[in-house]
Amino acid sequence: MKIQQVTTPRLVKEFLQLPVRLYKNEPHWIRPLDKDIESVFDKDQNKTFRHGECIRWILLDDKNEAIGRVAAFVNQKTVHKGNDQPTGGMGFFECIDDRKAAFMLFDQCKEWLQGKGMEAMDGPINFGTRDRWWGLLIQGFDKQPNYQCNYNFSYYKDFFEAYGFQVYFYQFTFCRPVNDPVVPRLAKKAAIAAKDPNYDFRYISKAEMPRLAEYIHHVYNKAWATRNENPELNLQQAKLLVKQMKPILDPRLLYFGFYKGEPVSFFISLPEMNQIFKYVNGKLDWLGKLKFVWHTLMKTNRKAFGILFGVVPEHQGKGLDGAMVMKAREVLQEKYNRYSEYEMNWIGDFHPTMINVVKQVGAEECKRHATYRKLFDETKPFKRAPILK
Repeated sequence: MKIQQVTTPRLVKEFLQLPVRLYKNEPHWIRPLDKDIESVFDKDQNKTFRHGECIRWILLDDKNEAIGRVAAFVNQKTVHKGNDQPTGGMGFFECIDDRKAAFMLFDQCKEWLQGKGMEAMDGPINFGTRDRWWGLLIQGFDKQPNYQCNYNFSYYKDFFEAYGFQVYFYQFTFCRPVNDPVVPRLAKKAAIAAKDPNYDFRYISKAEMPRLAEYIHHVYNKAWATRNENPELNLQQAKLLVKQMKPILDPRLLYFGFYKGEPVSFFISLPEMNQIFKYVNGKLDWLGKLKFVWHTLMKTNRKAFGILFGVVPEHQGKGLDGAMVMKAREVLQEKYNRYSEYEMNWIGDFHPTMINVVKQVGAEECKRHATYRKLFDETKPFKRAPILK
């Protein structure tokens, strides 16, 4: 076996095609869009390159056929954030069921990261934001992956743990039928928030859409960017995020809480796009786009996906979470019968408060991923991700 850095169009194709061969008999796997994978490694599209670097490899067998792949990266914004040691990352791991092959890929990442001054690596993670390609699936193999979420073989867990990776945190995905009742406690929370006339809860109107990026930027940085390893989101990144979401946005899935006109909380969801992209076989060529338009117009997708939920610190404990959920319930259950299923973006086990909020909605855990960490010096004490208060 030998490892080659992905530097040519032929090897790029091998990097993309390997999972197609590996998962050809897996009924729940959905092929990611080629363009989404490649955008991670494109300096013009991935702004993380402004403060980081990445590399990727293909593992070839003795017949010169691809049997594994992996990528490694250093994001200077997160190298020291929340870490006792400089920590890099690895991801986009795929491999045949062969421990020796898997360890060769892990070793390649470790050696490269050590050369960059790293003392640990997290994986499998993304070279970018946490909402994409983050964590190893360890439960929920009978569920289809959501858009830009990892799906993998169950034997990968054994590879990671045998190599010395330890669970840094678990990632829980919760789901529920849209029309199931919500627990009464949420109505009580909403009533608390309603006592203050300075609060307003609503989904975004078409007239407000030009300000959506500004709203997201404001709430996200106050609610999330100061926690754990979450990097700040600048306004340009927020605008790019909205631009990427624009073709599929449904305003009735975009809920905000305002205090005296200032956004202080959000509950943002999207139509779950893998329910459409599963028909295009990884390619948005003319045929793929035609299929995308047809399924969009026919509204064949009945699944919504929650991507962001948060309340800025100074407004926490005032019932805003309940108020946003009750407003969404009022619209989605009583006025807008568009979606039947709902899944939420993963929540780390380091955030028990958010987990409790989700359980109050009546959601149940349906998938579990794990973010692993490998300390290069295993004599040092290993620490789990700190619990958020």
